[in-house]
Amino acid sequence: MSVNKYLPHVFILPEDDANRQIANGFLLSLATRQVYVLREAGGWANVMDRFVSDQLRGMEQNLDRFMVLLVDFDRNLNRLLDVSAVIPQHLSGRVFILGAFSEPEALRQAGLGTYEAIGRALADDCRAGGQTIWGHHLLQHNQIELNRLRQHVLPILF
Repeated sequence: MSVNKYLPHVFILPEDDANRQIANGFLLSLATRQVYVLREAGGWANVMDRFVSDQLRGMEQNLDRFMVLLVDFDRNLNRLLDVSAVIPQHLSGRVFILGAFSEPEALRQAGLGTYEAIGRALADDCRAGGQTIWGHHLLQHNQIELNRLRQHVLPILF
């Protein structure tokens, strides 16, 4: 399924299969077809490389495109800065970096459910403006990016 590129839309670039499953769970809670999950990159550094090589030009050509880079933070709070470094300033308002503080497997081990269930719960929290799952200690570091995302992308999603 593809998005209508003439309407505002969101691409999600996941680091790995676990993040892809979370993104797909998120999509299952949406009533829009304006979100597309790209093929997993195979590592957070590859997310940066693929954003630059495969997505940057499309972002520059299409002002209605938003991008979520879904990466594992691997317990490194500098990961946000590392990934942000490849995003040109003029696109920074349309690119969001989110992910588990360690890795998605830790979310499952914390009893938050399957990856799909985690994705659905994240979407439900976004829709309701809540912090039930986003407030979990493995996700709370996303707060600033989540606030930006909610401001710009929620009208597309819900």
